[in-house]
Order: sequence, then C-alpha cells, then structure tokens
Amino acid sequence: MACPKVRDMTRPPYPPARRAEIVDDLHGTSVPDPYRWLEDPDAPEVKEWLEAQGELLGQAGLAGRERFRGRVEELLKSGSIGAPTWRGDKHFFMRRTPEQEHAVLYVVDERGERALIDPMALDPSGLTTLDSWQPDKEGRLLAYQISVGGDEESQLHVLDIESGAVIEGPIDRCRYSPVAWLPGGESYYYVRRLAPDQVPEGEDQYHRRVYLHVLGTPADDDVMIFGEGLEKTNYYGVSVSRDGHWLTISASRGTAPRNDLWIADLESSPHEAPTLITVQEDVDAQTGLHFGRDGRLYVFTDRDAPRGRVCVTSPEAPGHENWRDLIPQDAEAVLSDFAILDELDDPIMLVGWTRHAIAEISVHRLSDGVRTGAVPTPGLGTIGGLSERPEGGHEAWFGYTDNTTPPTIQRYDARTGETTLWAASPGSVEVPPVRTEHVVYSSADGTEVHMLVISPVDSSGPRPTVLYGYGGFGISMAPGYSASILTWVEAGGVYAIAQLRGGGEQGEEWHRAGMLGAKQNVFDDLHAAAEHLIATGVTTSAQLAISGGSNGGLLVGAALTQRPELYAAVVCSAPLLDMIRYEQFGLGATWNVEYGSAEVAEEFGWLWSYSPYHHVREGVAYPATLFTVFASDTRVHPLHAWKMAAALQFATSSDRPILLRNETEAGHGARSVSKTVALAADQLAFLATHTGLAHES
Repeated sequence: MACPKVRDMTRPPYPPARRAEIVDDLHGTSVPDPYRWLEDPDAPEVKEWLEAQGELLGQAGLAGRERFRGRVEELLKSGSIGAPTWRGDKHFFMRRTPEQEHAVLYVVDERGERALIDPMALDPSGLTTLDSWQPDKEGRLLAYQISVGGDEESQLHVLDIESGAVIEGPIDRCRYSPVAWLPGGESYYYVRRLAPDQVPEGEDQYHRRVYLHVLGTPADDDVMIFGEGLEKTNYYGVSVSRDGHWLTISASRGTAPRNDLWIADLESSPHEAPTLITVQEDVDAQTGLHFGRDGRLYVFTDRDAPRGRVCVTSPEAPGHENWRDLIPQDAEAVLSDFAILDELDDPIMLVGWTRHAIAEISVHRLSDGVRTGAVPTPGLGTIGGLSERPEGGHEAWFGYTDNTTPPTIQRYDARTGETTLWAASPGSVEVPPVRTEHVVYSSADGTEVHMLVISPVDSSGPRPTVLYGYGGFGISMAPGYSASILTWVEAGGVYAIAQLRGGGEQGEEWHRAGMLGAKQNVFDDLHAAAEHLIATGVTTSAQLAISGGSNGGLLVGAALTQRPELYAAVVCSAPLLDMIRYEQFGLGATWNVEYGSAEVAEEFGWLWSYSPYHHVREGVAYPATLFTVFASDTRVHPLHAWKMAAALQFATSSDRPILLRNETEAGHGARSVSKTVALAADQLAFLATHTGLAHES
C-alpha cells in the first residue's frame, strides 16, 4: 500500500475526474469507458474540469516560454508567398507580409496589384480564414470560401474582380467544396451538404451533393446534378475543362485511397442534366483527368502503378482499356504533378516527382513521353503548385521551400531551360544555420525507413531531441520551412522527422503498409526511429520527446502507451485516441476506410489492439505529456484528448506532468499567426523543460 501513497505525494495535484462504471460489450470483448462523461462539452461538470485543467497548465513551470515565443515570432516574419493562378494576362496569388496575421489574396492586372480578400479586413479579430478561392475562366469573377473561429464551415461568396464588390453569397454548408465555373461566368458546379432537416440526426456533416448554381438565383433552387442515393460519407470532386466541353465528377468514400470517376460531354447534354460516362467505378485506385489543349485526355493514376503514372487517351474513349502510358511508373520516385507547355516547336510535359520526399522535375516530349532533361531547382526540398497558363505557353511556376528557406515561387522558361526566382517571401529574417542528414534505419520487421535529422552545425554528443511523425492517409513528410523546428535546433536541440509507413513517401503501397490491419507497422517504425537515434548517440531516452498532431496525435498516443520507457516527453495535438468510438464524432466516419470500423468484428480487433485510451494502465510511469486541443475543431473532437488526459492523470506513477491545453476559437486547420506563435511557444517550452534543453540555453 506504500507505493500509491508515495505516488500521490509526488505527482501534480490533478483536477478530480470521476471514473464511471461504463463497460460496453463489443464482439464479446468488455470495453471500459470510465470517462465517457467527458464527451459532453456543454455539461457543467466537464466545463468545471476543463477550467481546472487550464489553471493547472497555467501553474506549470515551462522554462523559456517567452524566449521561444519571441524567436518563433521573429522567424515567422519571413512571411509567405503562393504560386500564381493565371487568367490571360491577369494572375492571382496569396502573400503574407511580416506584420500580417493572415495571408491576403491579390490580383495583378493592367491596374497593377491590389488586394481582393484580406481576412483581417473582413474580421479584425483574426478569427476569419480564407479557406479556398477560384476565379472564373475569364478572370472576371472570383468564388471564395471563408469560415470563422476554426470551425471550417465554409461559406461561399462571389466577388466582382474589377470592382471588388461581393455580388453573391453566402451559400452555407460548402465545406471542402470545389467550384467549377462554366465559360462566361454565369454559372458553376459546386458541392454542398444537404440541410440538417433532410438527414438523420447526427449526420449533418455528411450527405454531400453536386449542384449547378446560376448566379443571381437562390442556392436552395440549385439543380442537384449528382450524389443522390450514394454513400453518405462520399466526398465529390467536380471540374470543367477550360473550353467548357467536358465535365468531370469524382467520388471518394471518405478519405479512401480510391475514387469513382465520370465525365460528361456538355456540348451534347444539358448543363443541368449531363449524361455521365463511367471512366472507372469500383476500382481500387485513384485517378484524375486533365483535358489537354491538344484534344487528348491525360490520365493521372496509380491504377496498376502504386507510384503513379500518366496515360493518354481520347475524351470520347476514356475507359481504362484505352489508356496508353505516356509517363510510366518510376521504380523509386513517386509521381506528384505535371504541367504541359505547348507554345514550343516541340511541346513538352514537366513532371513533378518525389524521391523519399525530396522533389525533382523532369522534362518529357509531350508527343511520346521520352525524357529530354530536368528542370533546375533551388535545392533539395519540396516543390508544390506546378502550373502553367490555362491557354498554353512556354512558362511554368512552382513553389519551393526547404528546412532553411521560406517559401519562394520559381519560374521555369522552357525556351531557355532556366529557372529563376519569380517571387520570394516578403520578410527578411536571419535563419540559423542547421545541418540536415538523410538517414535510413530498420524497423521491427526489417523494413527500411527514412528519416530527416536536423541538428546544430556543431552538434556532438547526445542532445535533447524531438522525433516527429504522422504515418497516415498517404501524406508525405517533406522538407519545409518551420519556425518551430529552427527555433528548437537553434536552442541546441535536434529535430528528427520520420517518414513512417502509412505516408506517401514511397507511393500507395507504402501508405497501405500502415493502414487498417497494418497500422501497428506505423508505431513500430516510430519506436525503431527512437531506438536508432539513441543507438547512434544522437540522444538518450531521458532527452527524447515525440510530437504529432491529428493522425500523428494517434501515433504518439499509441507510442506513449506501448513504450512509455522510451520517451521522456510527448506533445499530442488534436489527436484521435479513443479508436473504439472515433466514428461517432467530428468527421470520424469518413476515416474508417483508413482505420477500420469498430462495428466490424475483425476491424474492431485491429482498433482494440492499439487504441491509446484503452491501453492506459494504472501504475505505469508515463512520460510528461501535453495535450493541445481546439474547442472549434470539427474534424477531431477534443474529447479524445480530454478522456486520455483524465486516464493518464489517474494512472501514471510518475511525477512527470500530464497537462491539457484547451484553446477556444481555434480549430484543426488554418489560424492567425499570433495563435500559431502562442501554441508553438507552449509546446517548445514544455518539450524543453522535460528533455533538459532549457538547462542548456
């Protein structure tokens, strides 16, 4: 009986959290859920508990918080710049200057440069974000979507570019909606959820449909084009070719790595009732289409090619049996993007690739795909937004960043073969020198995994280290400018980024090796990364922290319950942690194609084997853990972290703290710079305090 008394004397005085005797029987397994009462954010008991957690966080001695805050803020004064979108001689782009809280959308035309959408002008509180935007084909009108307070519930508006006047909107329920303008700018296709009173209770985040909207008419009168009777969790893509001839509609069940695809000839069928022709249906592959100015249909697909390929066919014969390889699958690199430059004697295709998440661009003859060269790039980093003028040309633009380079936009001229800087991030900052190594290590089953290790240039001996990972949804961990990483390394720490299975660094097979029943591979890859960093003298377990958000929050949640002795500290942000009930909250039902469903016996077994909340054990010395969650997060409900925090605070035998940072008026995605700085400062100070970095600086 002595041990519990000692534990109670040394650990922080956590807010009381009652343990309810709730046990579900699922497929013959008893599933306890003692903190289910924390699922109701409106309950007075929950509000009181959250307030007490905030007070506990405020009392935590986080060394160096103001120093970290100041340095992150300085490094974010680099600002940012986005790639241009062209409409004739007019182009649109995003830019954030050093003093701005949000990036602003600008247009450049014969009148010069002017701001079109400034989120701070719309809302000086900084809580409004610009979620997406799309000019019409002539560059006269702009559809844009905004949301408030981090809820990502986008409302769609239309703006007249010449006058700057908002001529229509808002149209609500447009979260994640593409906008596909028809020529002339009088109408567009878009995606909207059904009204809450038209769907079962609790399903108002689902049930999307594709509509045709005519400018100046009520949105509720819009004609439904597609989606009736299909899967409730479907996401839809919609686009219209530049000449208005072809409509494309895609459908994906949640975040599944596959889609169904149709096209319609808008010259032979009415816009409000297009005749859809199937390109692929019930096929386990992802495919997208581009209608070339040369009349060919370009097919970007991972069908029979997990690393991606580009095929060609005719729009009149879009079926798989007619596809012909233009850019075949590469043995190592993953195909990410392409652009066509046809204002040349011999038109070319630029093809973007990633090789272990490092980007490159090759040049190919458009006629037969033969490689003829490469596009010079500024370094070993990340390329994004490869684009050309819609009407053709000899120029392409792409974004570039790496670990020490704020975002830039590069211009490639196919006539000269040269790449030049087109636009840089507008701020001037002194970036600390760092050393980046690309290392390879073996996971538990012998699989080779790659990792980027960023350290001070004079690094030697074991140092406080943060290991970051994600490992899901085919998302790659690529190099990029990060004020938080640079601040940590400048202070004397090491930052490692593991390219775990479940990501997209090596194509779709790599993704599938870390999803559904293979999810444990992702956690094993992280543990192996930690062991490699320790074995090679980079750090020690007493100096090693792990960090992850969203699916990466699930990653570190599983890691701290599976190998608590391996890690000194954990930052777990916006996480999924109750994997038995995750489908019932936020957008959880759209992710069962990635994780599996507790309603299916076999899939329940996968989830039950690692669900972090259910693997907390009383009397274990858990690492210091900081949960950071956002009250307006409509993707991953904060209840996951609330329940896990309560469970760990009850169970841990360590005096290392379990803390909860619960932020209001913030969500899963975009946020103002000041909110970003405050969050980063708290996270870095926590990590420094519990890995010893604070004592070195």
